[in-house]
Order: sequence, then C-alpha cells, then structure tokens
Amino acid sequence: MNVTIKLLREDWADPSVPLPAYQTAGAAGADLCANLPPGIREEGLILPPMGRAICPTGLRVQIPEGYEMQVRPRSGLSTKHGISMPNTPGTVDSDYRGPLGVPLINLGPEAYTIRHGERVAQAVIAPVLRAGWEVVAALDETARGEGGFGSTGKG
Repeated sequence: MNVTIKLLREDWADPSVPLPAYQTAGAAGADLCANLPPGIREEGLILPPMGRAICPTGLRVQIPEGYEMQVRPRSGLSTKHGISMPNTPGTVDSDYRGPLGVPLINLGPEAYTIRHGERVAQAVIAPVLRAGWEVVAALDETARGEGGFGSTGKG
C-alpha cells in the first residue's frame, strides 16, 4: 500500500538537498538528509564523543491520519562511526507540523562532523493501531509466565 507524505521546505532550507528517497527497490526506509542552516553549512554539525544534537532536515511533514513516521539510525553511520539516535526509533505523529529534526548521538570515540546534505537517518512509514485499555483482575497464563529480560536464553 502506498501513501503520500506531503513535504514543506523551511524558508531557510537549501533546495539542492535531496528530499527523502528510497535507495533501492526493496528499501523499507527513505533516507533523510541533513539540511543545515546557512550559518553552519561550511563547518558542519560537530558531534563530540557522547555529544547529542538535533540535526535539521529543513522539512516539515504531513503524515496521513492512521500512519506514523518512524525515524531510525542509518546502519552505516552507526557501525562505522558510532552515530545513532538516543530515542530509536523516533516517532513523528500524524498531527505534528513542526520542523523535522533528527536527534543524533555520537557513541564513538572520536568527534564526527555531520556534513550539509549527508544522509543521517531513515524514515519508515507505518500504520498505527490504537488500543483500548482494560483493567482486569487477572491475566491469562502462558508457558513463559513472568520470565523477563534474558529468561529465554543467554543474553
């Protein structure tokens, strides 16, 4: 099923930075690019070790009701440089109309510079189911029972 995500570029955004795009026919996520404000485009957004920052995309989005945008780290940035997201996956709700920023964290040992136009995250569009909540006197029994973290094996 295909849905359309409406995009609005911020007034300051560089229109030469690519819009979100799927890199292969089977890709689940569309790459999001850093669209840095004019004042830091040359030097980039510097993330020191353990540093966090919101990386601007220069976009605002309109997601159809009944869907969300999940923002996820890019595997190459995380494995090669330790760049991830502190709240992965991040959720952009269908009623949000503010700037689309990507929270990043540098888990690597060296500073990393996010360059203007660099692909920094992936956006996955997913349907949203809303649950009802019911307080009950007891829960059904299962074979697993109360077994929690690590209870099904090593790690």
